[in-house]
Amino acid sequence: MHVVVLGGGYAGLTLTRSLESDLPDDVEITLVDESPDHLVQHELHRVIRRPELANEIRVSLPAALERATVRVARVEEIDRDERVVALSDGSLEYDLVAICLGAQTAYYGLEGVPEYGIPLKRLSHARRIRRRALEVVRGDGDRLVVGGAGLSGVQVAGELAALVDETAGTASVTLLEQTEQVAPGFPANFQRALERTLTDADVEVRTEAAVVGADADCVRLESGERLPVDAFVWTGGICGPDAFDGDRPVVSADLRLDEHAFALGDAVRVVDADGTAVPASAQAAVREARTAAANIGRLVEAERADSDADAFEPRLESFTFDSPGWLVSVGDDAVAQVGPTVLTGRAAKTLKTTVGVGYLSSVGAVGNAVDRVSREFGSEQSD
Repeated sequence: MHVVVLGGGYAGLTLTRSLESDLPDDVEITLVDESPDHLVQHELHRVIRRPELANEIRVSLPAALERATVRVARVEEIDRDERVVALSDGSLEYDLVAICLGAQTAYYGLEGVPEYGIPLKRLSHARRIRRRALEVVRGDGDRLVVGGAGLSGVQVAGELAALVDETAGTASVTLLEQTEQVAPGFPANFQRALERTLTDADVEVRTEAAVVGADADCVRLESGERLPVDAFVWTGGICGPDAFDGDRPVVSADLRLDEHAFALGDAVRVVDADGTAVPASAQAAVREARTAAANIGRLVEAERADSDADAFEPRLESFTFDSPGWLVSVGDDAVAQVGPTVLTGRAAKTLKTTVGVGYLSSVGAVGNAVDRVSREFGSEQSD
């Protein structure tokens, strides 16, 4: 039997590690990703200011796994009827597949935004943002603009403001959001704490400022304003992977797309057992992976127990998303929500570091985790 996992992000890596432990040794497991490394995406913004952290947020997929085969290739198409995945270097057949391909940056057909708005999905994007921001703060311009004030946009704006401060620059940082509050969809007290922290970091926050287009010199707003810009970062939303033609199909709480396919993480829209839409986030992807692993295990067990085509379908687990809270960095500061309580300052920074170290340890990146503890807490002691 062959189980294939497509995508080595949070969902894919967590799922593959669980399957290695849960499935019988004679079940073949293959993980496909276009990179040999897992990227700790929620820390990617930090490379804008600290390029030396690139190695810390990369985890070798082969090193993180014990017996799964890692195939480095791009997923081109998934034929779910024939159970064949077309890859950039050939094809792959499966008995069960888990699609964990993540999301892409969405541009919503906004004129000029794909050309002039730098996204943040890869290390190359973070490096490009850094290069352009340094050109601006060193005298080539005076305005840095971030479009989209979700959690990613908040963190990018915080890093840019800290970079300006560290280089003694005079450039301004503006964060644009089309809705009435930053971090739309999150609790009001968390939103207020984020906006205060951004303001304290010298980020100009402009809400109800929808971007409708961009060119080399300005960002155009729905109000008709043409906002001058010297560097433009776009974090305004996500869409599905190419294998889904940019769509994010809806999956229910058992995470199944069909009899032989599961889908989870940012690639899809998950509706949990309570009928609640699950937010696209790292913590949701990791938790979904545990449910998917349990369900794949039950299907494999049922298949091995009775090969009769009319065998009873096993009962599958349903995913329920119950978030313990949210953590966001804003430059050298942070905001955390734990239950109804919002934390800022040292408490939030310590919590964020602890959670980050816990995740690295959970995927076998113990060396990365130790390096982070040494750097974060060592720098605090020297301050």
